[in-house]
Amino acid sequence: MTEDEKNAGVGETRRVRVVLVDDHRMFRTGVQAEIGETARTGVEVVGEAADVDQAVTVITATRPEVVLLDVHLPGGGGVEVLRRCAPLMAAAENPVRFLALSVSDAAEDVIGVIRGGARGYVTKTITGTDLVDSVFRVQDGDAVFSPRLAGFVLDAFASTDAPPVDEDLDRLTQREREVLRLIARGYAYKEIAKQLFISVKTVESHVSAVLRKLQLSNRHELTRWATARRLV
Repeated sequence: MTEDEKNAGVGETRRVRVVLVDDHRMFRTGVQAEIGETARTGVEVVGEAADVDQAVTVITATRPEVVLLDVHLPGGGGVEVLRRCAPLMAAAENPVRFLALSVSDAAEDVIGVIRGGARGYVTKTITGTDLVDSVFRVQDGDAVFSPRLAGFVLDAFASTDAPPVDEDLDRLTQREREVLRLIARGYAYKEIAKQLFISVKTVESHVSAVLRKLQLSNRHELTRWATARRLV
């Protein structure tokens, strides 16, 4: 048997069990179709979840090797999933590893999930082939990032004058932070709803929650607050 044949045999037998966590059912269906043909890709999708509680339940029950995790989820976001799954990530044998897969390329989102314990962060523009490769690399313990996102992490963890934890910002969920950033950039509620695939009423609810948590009175104060923290 040639070396190429040996290598081909190894590739055919390798498998990785994956859970998909994303609040958009159509996106989960698309990822499943793209990477979940196990005989071809080696990826076996063993569970799906649409919010934080479902994610924790499914991940705990299935104990996958890798979780593809969206950053913005109902119930507290990807960071909350990571927090509640910390014991699974720290397991001495068969740890569960997380790879963030998100439409967001905001620095605070990337840094937030990496600090939470994710092994990497790729955006939803990634190809199916590259996503499969990223999943296997994360299974092996590698750190994986879309090219421009790696710089955020390097800057955040290499800086000697990194800013202290912002307790006010930490009160906000990941989705509230996204709405906050778009509001501060001047987007109308209707534009935010379209961009985040949520209703205008939901946007209004998020804005009200942000104003209440930050003890601000109006959109102008919110914009100044976000600008002062370089969130815009």
